[in-house]
Amino acid sequence: MAARRCLGLWFFLITLCVVSTGADVLHTTPVTGTESSAAGTETVVAREQPEAPSDPGEHTAAEPTREGEQNDRTRGGEQTRGQPTREEEQEQEQEQEKTREGEELTREGEQTPAQPTREEEEEEEEQEQTRGEEELTREEEELTREEEELTKEEEELTAEEEEQTREEEELIREEEELTTEEEELTTEEEELTTEEEELTREEEEPTRKEEEEEQQTTAQQEEQTRRWEATELEEEHVHDAAVPPPAADPPSPPPSKDDFQEELVIRPLHSGDIYASFQFRTVWDADFMGDQKVSHYRLFPKSLGQVITKFSVRELHISFTQGYWRTMQWGQPYLPSPPGAELWVWFQDTVTDVDGTWKELTNVLSGIFCASLNFIDSTNTVQPSASFKPLGIGNVTDHSFLRYATLPREIVCTENLTPWKKLLPCGSKAGLSVLLKSEKLFHSTFHSQAVHVRPVCQDPQCRTTSMELRQTLNVVFDLHTSGQGKREWSLFKMFSRTLTEGCPLASSSKVYVDVTDNPQGEQFELSPATPLLTQAVVLGDRRTYSVYDLTQQASFGSSRSLNMLLRWKAADGEMLRPLLHSERYVAGYGLQAGEIHTLIYNHHPYRAFPVLLLSAVPWYLRLYIHTLTVSSKGKDNRPSYIHYQPSKDRERPHLLEMLLQLPPNSVTEVTVEFERALLKWTEYTPDPNHGFYVGSSVISALVPSVVAMDTNSTLDRPLFSSFFPCKEEASYFMRVYTEPLLVNLPTPDFSMPYNVICLTCTVVAVGYGSLYNLLTRTFQVDEPSPGLAKRIANVIRRFRGVPLL
Repeated sequence: MAARRCLGLWFFLITLCVVSTGADVLHTTPVTGTESSAAGTETVVAREQPEAPSDPGEHTAAEPTREGEQNDRTRGGEQTRGQPTREEEQEQEQEQEKTREGEELTREGEQTPAQPTREEEEEEEEQEQTRGEEELTREEEELTREEEELTKEEEELTAEEEEQTREEEELIREEEELTTEEEELTTEEEELTTEEEELTREEEEPTRKEEEEEQQTTAQQEEQTRRWEATELEEEHVHDAAVPPPAADPPSPPPSKDDFQEELVIRPLHSGDIYASFQFRTVWDADFMGDQKVSHYRLFPKSLGQVITKFSVRELHISFTQGYWRTMQWGQPYLPSPPGAELWVWFQDTVTDVDGTWKELTNVLSGIFCASLNFIDSTNTVQPSASFKPLGIGNVTDHSFLRYATLPREIVCTENLTPWKKLLPCGSKAGLSVLLKSEKLFHSTFHSQAVHVRPVCQDPQCRTTSMELRQTLNVVFDLHTSGQGKREWSLFKMFSRTLTEGCPLASSSKVYVDVTDNPQGEQFELSPATPLLTQAVVLGDRRTYSVYDLTQQASFGSSRSLNMLLRWKAADGEMLRPLLHSERYVAGYGLQAGEIHTLIYNHHPYRAFPVLLLSAVPWYLRLYIHTLTVSSKGKDNRPSYIHYQPSKDRERPHLLEMLLQLPPNSVTEVTVEFERALLKWTEYTPDPNHGFYVGSSVISALVPSVVAMDTNSTLDRPLFSSFFPCKEEASYFMRVYTEPLLVNLPTPDFSMPYNVICLTCTVVAVGYGSLYNLLTRTFQVDEPSPGLAKRIANVIRRFRGVPLL
């Protein structure tokens, strides 16, 4: 800025000198602003470029001509306006000089750029420094903001952790509350058990008194009989005449004995799931099949006892199952059962009308177990000719007293479990039945409950018989549905309860844990540990079990409760494939024809064995028995025995029984074609588009055993290994069920009747309503109202007193 000012002053002095030299010429001819500016520019250009060649003569000659022209124009104007004074001319000249200087300064400023000074450079450096500082401050602010965000996230994480800790504390509190409640319940149960013991003692006292009285009466009778015998001998010797003594009263029968046992078997599965099997056995030395009536019940449920005696039942087997047993993942179950409801009964040979008795029995059992067994009729009942042999004593060959039926669509719920638990001597108050909590049992992958009644032998010679009631409950807890995701199980996690005591009425109360695959504790850890170990032959294999005896207080420890814990250490081991396995499915397309395929697997490497296949198919699937094919390893496998009973529409189902020989390590396929029938519209279910269920096929077989089986059924063995009778040491009996089938049938459009009903009701309502309205309406003739002119005339007439129109 200072340099520019100096240059401006220098140019200003130069212009003053030029003006002073040319004042003599300018005072005669005044120049306008535009001309002076043009002249100034020419002089400046001439000074700035002195090196450019120019002719002074031409320049001096040209200037007077332009100035002369301009002077002539200005003079002409001034002559008209008046001649100015010298002062005015000088002022005008000064103004013109100032304007010239300003224009020259602007031109020099545009042509010669100003060189920056040190101050300006320092100012620029300071500005750059300030800019860098501002950028640093901005970066620091951004860093501070990021730190604040990180601190906020950390605070949120800490808050979440605090919430989790609070939730954990709440869970711990809830568990403590549950433990306190359980302790209270245990104390209440102990009080109840003490009261029950007192009641039982009070009840036993009169029975003891009666027994003593009976013993005294029997002793007196024996003494009397001895006296009569002595008198008879004396009379024979003295009088030589025989006098018959009076007949003695027959001795009263001894009181019947009953026994109750309960067991729980826990088997860790290779898939990480847990298989729990409850066994409750009640044996009563009573003759239900004789003429003598049974009236006094102690441990055996009275409801079942009355049913057995009234309907002359020899054996009764009923099961309710929810889910399908996955044989290839879980192995073979202790007691198999098909999905839904299954019922098969052997009647005594004294029954004359088996079908009528069967119908009444299903209705009674439907009421006892609160199930839909009353839907069993002739359309889903079959009479097998070779399958379902009696599991109790006696070789019955007349299969006309056998009836078998299934309801594959039956749903199992709490209504079925509650009456099942009421059949137990201790109910759900004590013993292993405390663990039977419905909300836990039905939140599982597989659940099955069953009741088996059969006659058994009391001694190895089978001189006397007893009636056995066996109640079983099998459940599989899934690792993923439990919501834990950990391979860790305990009684409390499975059943939400622990064991505090055994049933007071039970002679044996034990818990078995299968540790065969865990000899050195490598697979899982079991706590609390128990020194009791036992071995049993189950399903052709020798298994090792840890035993917890609930009748001994040492099993409960100091906490007075037993809560077994299984914690896995290693990954899943290899599971041996089951020797016998089966599958079934429906093939084909459309709603007219199809095929039923049954696959039977024999995984034994070198042994072939026979199997008996039973298949009951509803009547609305019309089988073409000529299309039946059986093949093994790509070759035909001709059955050695076939029994086929064709169906009758709406009366009975198809029944197919075959005896097949399964080659070693093979798959046998049984195929038969069928045609779907069109039902009446009243025979369809409420949800016909869901499909119709076909019951599971049943496969019975004697499978080769790895170890020698025990053929003595009267020895004391675990209950889970003594259900099926064994007659040979080299094989064991097994029953396998296939999947139920879901078949779609031709279904009409059930919305059409609704549309027809709506249309007909509308037509009838409109037609009948209009006709009824015409017939019942009363018509009246209304006179037309007078016009406006007539009304006005009548008003005027009324005022004038003239009669109206």
